[in-house]
Amino acid sequence: MAPTTRKIAAPLTEIGFVNPYSGMLSGWTEWDTFEQVPDLLWPSSVRTYTRMAREDGRIASIEAAVGLPIRRTAWRVDKAGASDAVTEFVARNLGLPIRGAEDVEYADRTRDRFSWAEHLQQALLMLRFGHSVFEQVYRIGDDGRAYLRKLAPRPSATIAYWDVARDGGLVGIQQYPEGSMGGAGGGVIYAGRMGNLIPVSRLVCYTRDRDPGVWTGNSMLRPAYKHWLLKDELIRIEATAARRNGVGVPVATAPENVSDNAIGANDLAPYLAIAQSFRGGNNAGVALPFGAELEIKGVQGTLPSGFIRQAIEYHDKQMALAALAHFLNLDKGGSYALASVQADAFTQSVQTIAEMIRDTAQAHIVEDLVDINFGLDEPAPRITVDEIGSRQDATAAALQMLVTAGLLTPDSRLEAFERQTLGLPAVDPDEIDDEDEPDEGPAETAAPETAAPPVPETNVTNARMTHARSHLRRRGRITIEPNGAMTLW
Repeated sequence: MAPTTRKIAAPLTEIGFVNPYSGMLSGWTEWDTFEQVPDLLWPSSVRTYTRMAREDGRIASIEAAVGLPIRRTAWRVDKAGASDAVTEFVARNLGLPIRGAEDVEYADRTRDRFSWAEHLQQALLMLRFGHSVFEQVYRIGDDGRAYLRKLAPRPSATIAYWDVARDGGLVGIQQYPEGSMGGAGGGVIYAGRMGNLIPVSRLVCYTRDRDPGVWTGNSMLRPAYKHWLLKDELIRIEATAARRNGVGVPVATAPENVSDNAIGANDLAPYLAIAQSFRGGNNAGVALPFGAELEIKGVQGTLPSGFIRQAIEYHDKQMALAALAHFLNLDKGGSYALASVQADAFTQSVQTIAEMIRDTAQAHIVEDLVDINFGLDEPAPRITVDEIGSRQDATAAALQMLVTAGLLTPDSRLEAFERQTLGLPAVDPDEIDDEDEPDEGPAETAAPETAAPPVPETNVTNARMTHARSHLRRRGRITIEPNGAMTLW
C-alpha cells in the first residue's frame, strides 16, 4: 500500500488585524501615530498640500516633471487572450487604441463621454494628496450593454469618512453632506449625518505608497514639507530686508537755529515732509534754508540677502530630491552624463507610478466592464503603458537590419505597429490593390501518394520570408532594392 502524503490545512481566517479600531467610527481609522505635524494629519493635510502646489514654483515643477511623462506616453489596450469583441468593447469605452492593430477612429461623440486623458490627469492628484478616488457611472446603450459614462472624481476635500475593515480592506467612503460647512481640515462628524456610503465595488481608488489599512496614502510632497515651510519664511524675510534696507533713505537735517529752538516734533514737520516727498527724476530738486541739509543715506553694513538666497536655493534642491528629480537642480550647469545618470532613477520611479495606475485601472475599470457586460468567467484584455524614457524607438535602419538578418518578418501586424508607434496614419484599404492570384494550370493526374521528405527548418523560414516579401511588394508596402536593401514604406 502506497504511503499517503500528509498535507497541512490552509489558513482561511485571520488571527491578527490591521485596523485596531474596527467597529468604532471608521473615520478615525486613518491613524498615523508617527506623524508629528498636525497640519499633515488627514484631513488637514489636504489643505496643506493644496497650498504647497499652488504657491510654490518648485513644487509645481516637481508635479509636472512626474505627471507629464505619464500623460504623454502611449496607453493602449492589449488583447491578452480576450476575444476580439471584448477587446474592441473595452477599447471603445476607454477611447484607447488596440495594441498591434491598425488605428481605428471611433465615431462616438466626445461630449458626455469618458475621457482617458482627463481621467489620467485627475488620477495623478494622488501624487499630491496620497490618494485619488473616483466613482463608476455607466449608461445603458441601445444594445443593452453598460457603457462607461464617466469616472466621477470624489475630491479629497469632500471625503470625511473612510470605512476600513478589520483586515485593512476598504469598505467604502462617505462625503460631507451637500451644502454643509465640512471640508478639508474640518473634524470628522458622526457617520450617520453624512452622505450615503459609496461601496468599494463602485470606486476606483488610486493610492501612493499606501501603508497597510491607511487608504489616504502618502503624498509625494511629504518629505518636501519642512523645506517648503522654511523657504516660504526665508522669502518673506528677504523681501522685508529689501524693503527696509535695499534702497537709500532721504534724510533732512534742519538748520542749527531750528534744532536749538525746537520744542516738539511739529517744528521739524516741514523737513520731514521734504524728506518723505523727495523723488528722483529729470526735474527733481529741493530748496532748503541756510544750514539745512538733505542727503540720501545708502545701505550701511552687510545685507543678509547673500546667505538667505543660498538657503532658499538649498531648500529648492531638497524639495526636488523628494521626487528623485535631481536634474531640476542642474540649472546652474552640469554635465550631460551626470544628468543622464540622475534621470535614470527618476524615469524608473515615474514608470513605477504609471504601472501602479495601470494595475489599479485594470482591476477596477477594465475587469468591472467585462464582468458587468460579459460575465465573471470571460477573459479580459489588459491596459498597457509604454516604457518611459528607457526604450529606444526602432528606426527604419534598425528594422532593415533585423529583416535582412532573418530575425524579423515584415508583415501587416508589424507595419500596423510601426505606424501606430511613429504616429503615422493607417493604411487606406481603398488604395491597396488586390493580391495577384496565380493562374490555375490544367488539372494533372493525381500521382500515388508517397511520403514527403522532411523540409529543413531553414527552408521553411526562407520560404515564409520570401512569401512575406512578395506579399508586401504586391501590396505596395515594401520595396526591395537591387543591392538587397529594403524600404518598409
